Amino acid sequence: DVQLVESGGGSVQTGGSLRLSCAGSGYNFSTYCMGWFRQVPGKERDRVTGINNRGEQTYTESVKGRFTISEDKPKKTLYLQMDSLEPEDTAMYYCAAAFLLPNVVARMIAAHFPHSGQGTQVTVS
Repeated sequence: DVQLVESGGGSVQTGGSLRLSCAGSGYNFSTYCMGWFRQVPGKERDRVTGINNRGEQTYTESVKGRFTISEDKPKKTLYLQMDSLEPEDTAMYYCAAAFLLPNVVARMIAAHFPHSGQGTQVTVS
């Protein structure tokens, strides 16, 4: 079974940084899209950033220049470096994966990602 386990969340002050990690297991696909979504209570899950096996990346406008997605392919680990954090970034952050669908990176619609983790909370005050 595919498993995605996020870590690295926490509480930081405005302007601070956090690095989220997502450890993957249970799969061996070379064609994929992986990404980060976030959700606050009472709202839909929103896209943050994604990356596919071709290295193509996308970011939602509000995090451009502040967040950076990266991956360690041999370790099947996805990262999200978050700098210059703002209170509006407060949310539960989820790692998600879509296999054999690299082109979903273009729109990053949560429904296109059948696999996700349990999330890690990020609070910025």
